[in-house]
Amino acid sequence: QVQLVESGGGSVQAGGSLRLSCAISGNSYYHKCLGWFRQAPGQEREGVAGVDRTGRTTFADSVKGRFTISQDKPTNTLYLHMNNLKPEDTAMYYCAAAVLCVGGYPVLPYWGQGTQVNVSS
Repeated sequence: QVQLVESGGGSVQAGGSLRLSCAISGNSYYHKCLGWFRQAPGQEREGVAGVDRTGRTTFADSVKGRFTISQDKPTNTLYLHMNNLKPEDTAMYYCAAAVLCVGGYPVLPYWGQGTQVNVSS
């Protein structure tokens, strides 16, 4: 079992920044591929950023150059650093952990409960 708890969401104006955190606990076997997804109302969940066990990162085209993903292995914390936020970044953001990455994102992952990000224009 793996537990993921996100925090750091909130409301910001366009151009602002937020840092999301995800505290990960449980069987480290499932910590090999980590990532962030988001889901806006009426839309499908989409991958935002991923990091595999080698440290290789993947980003959605819509966030490249604005978002970075990092992890603090001693504390098992995953971060999503979001800069120059846009209204279209408004969504519920979910942390995910899995054994495998496909296309740079965790596949069949464990999910956190989500943290809401609202960006106003």
